[in-house]
Amino acid sequence: MTTAAVDMNRVNVFMAVRRAQRPARRAAFALALPLVAFLLVVFVAPILYLLVTAVENPETRTVLPHTLAALDGWDGKSLPDEPVFAALAADLKTAKQNNTAALLGKRLNYEISGMRSRIVAAARMVEPLETGPYREKFLGLHKDWGSTEIWSTIKRNGSALTPYYLLTSVDLKQAGDGSISRVEGDQAIFLGVLGRTLFVAGLVTLATLILGYPVAYVLTIAPAAVASVMMLMVLLPLWTSLLVRTTAWVVLLQSDGVINDILMALHLTSEKLQLIFTRVGTVTAMTHIQLPFTILPIYSVMRAIPATQLRAARSLGATPLSAFWRIYAPQTLPGVVAGCLMTFILSLGYYITPALVGGPRDQMISNFISVYINRDLNWGLAAGLGVVLLVVTLAIYLLFLRLVGADKIKLG
Repeated sequence: MTTAAVDMNRVNVFMAVRRAQRPARRAAFALALPLVAFLLVVFVAPILYLLVTAVENPETRTVLPHTLAALDGWDGKSLPDEPVFAALAADLKTAKQNNTAALLGKRLNYEISGMRSRIVAAARMVEPLETGPYREKFLGLHKDWGSTEIWSTIKRNGSALTPYYLLTSVDLKQAGDGSISRVEGDQAIFLGVLGRTLFVAGLVTLATLILGYPVAYVLTIAPAAVASVMMLMVLLPLWTSLLVRTTAWVVLLQSDGVINDILMALHLTSEKLQLIFTRVGTVTAMTHIQLPFTILPIYSVMRAIPATQLRAARSLGATPLSAFWRIYAPQTLPGVVAGCLMTFILSLGYYITPALVGGPRDQMISNFISVYINRDLNWGLAAGLGVVLLVVTLAIYLLFLRLVGADKIKLG
């Protein structure tokens, strides 16, 4: 038989096997389809909506279509001519009728303070007017209508997409000519908040590792009855609401709380300490809440390590500390990495605990996202901060993968 015939037989056999496997693959896909649909609806779709909201810019295009068309040939240096003001007057008349002038003013107010009141006042002014000239009327209403910055901002926001929210989320701003510069003064807050969020998450991760590693080790060497009780204590917080646990820490940490009473009774302090609304209180409460998420992955890896390895190392002359550090500890690295990574990423998104236990200087980026959604109704900036947090989280995860390796991250 020739080589070509052998190769053809192999291809035929391969295709026959593929055809025979099709029913099984279809059945497997059908079984997985509900899970795939669920992930698309509750996980992928919200992330895509977040990304779109962070760059979406519909307000100016919707409310000022004629003005943007008139500004198309504007040089950006001199004050626009009468046709531009006439187009703005026509758009504001329509906006007044549709109750969208305030929406436009709110959007432009993000970039230029006071624009909301100027837009609303201009809409009221042009509503009864039948004819122009409009340029003098706008300049007489407010001198800032003669500023090229306002017109540059309006023209720039005629785009369907905007970098404004993402730039603001990292303390940057875009000038009228399109150049990007750093925000100065008390407006530059978000990088500081992001740094604080990373710092607090790092402290919580370190604290849970220091406390959780010995607990996980004791769980593996303790008698079965003792280990069962200890495991119950580890899992018990997970059966309680996060809000309940945080409220309990508010009671414990307050000036007249249990912790201060114990410290005073033991004469460890001569006066009551300020524990609530501090960084210490925030880290303490978050550490307690996150501790099980660090312990469980470490424990699952430790349980699989044979205890005979330490005894063998001891019999070969190694000291207990040397045997533990050189033989046992490296094998626990997958659990340590998984537990620390899970705790760190979860801590980045904490909201309830810093809001109730922390002070004004302990609020994390999730608190600002909540403020922009619930109080300021600034969904774009909230989405921009969410994108920044998402990018940082993915970067940290990829860094862990690069430094440690995907095979070293095990949850069980």
